[in-house]
Amino acid sequence: MIDIRRAEPADKAEWLRMRLALWPHDSTESHLADMDEYLADEANWAVFVAARPEGGLGGFLEASLRPYADGCDTRPVGYIEGWYVDPDLQRRGIGGQLVRAAEAWAREKGCQEMASDCLLDNDVSFRAHLALGYTEVARVIQFKKMLGSG
Repeated sequence: MIDIRRAEPADKAEWLRMRLALWPHDSTESHLADMDEYLADEANWAVFVAARPEGGLGGFLEASLRPYADGCDTRPVGYIEGWYVDPDLQRRGIGGQLVRAAEAWAREKGCQEMASDCLLDNDVSFRAHLALGYTEVARVIQFKKMLGSG
């Protein structure tokens, strides 16, 4: 049985492993700095982990309080910042358990809405959000342009 609970400092090695799987382009140092910040700021951040009965972790969800979120009508808003489940545990309801833990935390913080996002081509995340009762509110394409010095 998987135990969903708040992350603890002792979870950092496994949490880092999963963060690197989710966001491989970020440096280990950047991940560790973010993790320390989230653990220290319990007023605005909650990290939930899926603890395996045999030891180790199999998933995590990082949630924050945001002053607002696109498509939401109330403030503040609970926000799913990062959500990951190891491949061997996917499609077993663990992702949903992590989301429900974050939603309960957001309700305790006075939120009436929970928001999230995913990349346009992340069909797995898109379907998972819909299956958990989330509604698509907008699609965005972001642009950038490098500015030369002259």
